[in-house]
Amino acid sequence: MQLQFLLPALYLPLLARAFSTPQPPFSPRAYTPLDNPLSCAAASWPPVPSNYTLLSPTQPSSELASILSQVDPARINATITKLVSFQTRHTLSTQNSTTIGVGAARDWIASEFRRYAAASDGRMTVTVPGYIQQPDGSRIDRAVLISDVVATLKGSEDPDRIHVVSGHYDSRVSDVMQSDGFQPGADDEHLHSASGVAISLELARMMAPLKPRATLVFVAVAGEEQGLYGSTFLAQTYKNASANVAAMFTNDIPGDPHIIRLFAQGPPLTESATEAATRLSIGGESDSPARELGRYAADVGSNDVTDMRVALEYRLDRYLRGGDHSPFLQAGYAACRFTEPAEDFAHQHRHVRVENGVQYGDLIQFVDMEYVARVAKVNGAVLWGLANAPGAPRNVRINATMLSNDSTFYWDGNEGEEVAGWEVVWRPTAAPQWVYAASVSGGGQARSATVDVSKDNVVFGIRAVGSNGGGEYGGIPVPVVGRGEMGYVEYVTGHSRAMPL
Repeated sequence: MQLQFLLPALYLPLLARAFSTPQPPFSPRAYTPLDNPLSCAAASWPPVPSNYTLLSPTQPSSELASILSQVDPARINATITKLVSFQTRHTLSTQNSTTIGVGAARDWIASEFRRYAAASDGRMTVTVPGYIQQPDGSRIDRAVLISDVVATLKGSEDPDRIHVVSGHYDSRVSDVMQSDGFQPGADDEHLHSASGVAISLELARMMAPLKPRATLVFVAVAGEEQGLYGSTFLAQTYKNASANVAAMFTNDIPGDPHIIRLFAQGPPLTESATEAATRLSIGGESDSPARELGRYAADVGSNDVTDMRVALEYRLDRYLRGGDHSPFLQAGYAACRFTEPAEDFAHQHRHVRVENGVQYGDLIQFVDMEYVARVAKVNGAVLWGLANAPGAPRNVRINATMLSNDSTFYWDGNEGEEVAGWEVVWRPTAAPQWVYAASVSGGGQARSATVDVSKDNVVFGIRAVGSNGGGEYGGIPVPVVGRGEMGYVEYVTGHSRAMPL
């Protein structure tokens, strides 16, 4: 018997219109269920008291807009062209040449990072950590050096809080073991390999002279095509050092002129059985660190300055694919993957050839440099916002000791960190983004708040308010998994609103 999935006839024209109508370059963050004909009307419930603020999209400050205006499509083009000139960047290609192979590409990338670091007054350091990968019985058939290139811009006030952006510089063709021949790795549809590295380099160039509060790390990793080896090595290096990696983004295969997908995984892989059970009991399946990071990125990265809309995808990755964010997730860090919305598979992992009139191969002619530049702006907006926001509050609790239609919260601040204030945010349990907010009275010294909204009906969060006063710098959302003595709550950090409790 053949089974079919049928949509009601009413929905078909709506879906057709949704996929055929050009989308605006950005869209509001505020969740409006009735604007979505396929959503449940009850998702707009419960009603919210009129004295609370409906959140609106975060707009870049003039400072951030000025920073992002420095993204240069011509420089991105020059970077990709140079990387293509190495002929092959396959992990198993030569590392002894200065003009051909993965070793030559690695050395050139390091030299570019060092050139940009010269403008940092010593705040940016460049390293090339690596290790010898032994044969794995799969895609590594001999011992080979795997080297990452890492440019670290030390934070001026909170240097131990780290935010990473990466692209991988290795390439491949149809035969994953073929290490010679022409393997441009320019496109794989816009951000694969060379284009992702170009974003890391461009952001390092722009931000090297700046002084972010927290640390920014710009990376080109190796060994992605052979098994995520470079990113795994980097993630484990951070984990072994007990580093506080607050966020990691990888750029790999981003297409539509004004849309970029962002993949954000659900419940963390590192949760214990007890933590997972707690998350399930309070309906926190969609409030993992990666999901909260994705919500923040979609808010801060979608605006008229970036000229892009970040489309959240609530899953680890595409089918049959993996990316350099995965090892960071496995190490317990919040990590997401940027990638394009509609891939052309003829331009991914293919031998360069023309067959039946179709050009195969990830050639530079298929790269839209303006698009890559816009994606670089999205990354820049998100990273700069994260690095200049306060850190997440600690030990956040909700009073679950009695039945009540109010919700009371308690939290601890971060030692030595100046916070202008705090904010309670919430959303209906079926909403994808935070919808409402209320500022907490008492300024940065406040450690508790009560709102007249029932904890049974919404998902809550607590976030810090930066001292910049404008509210343009949001922070990384990090859910607390577990129960304090007063109960459970997810928390986030972010930007200010002006409604006191």
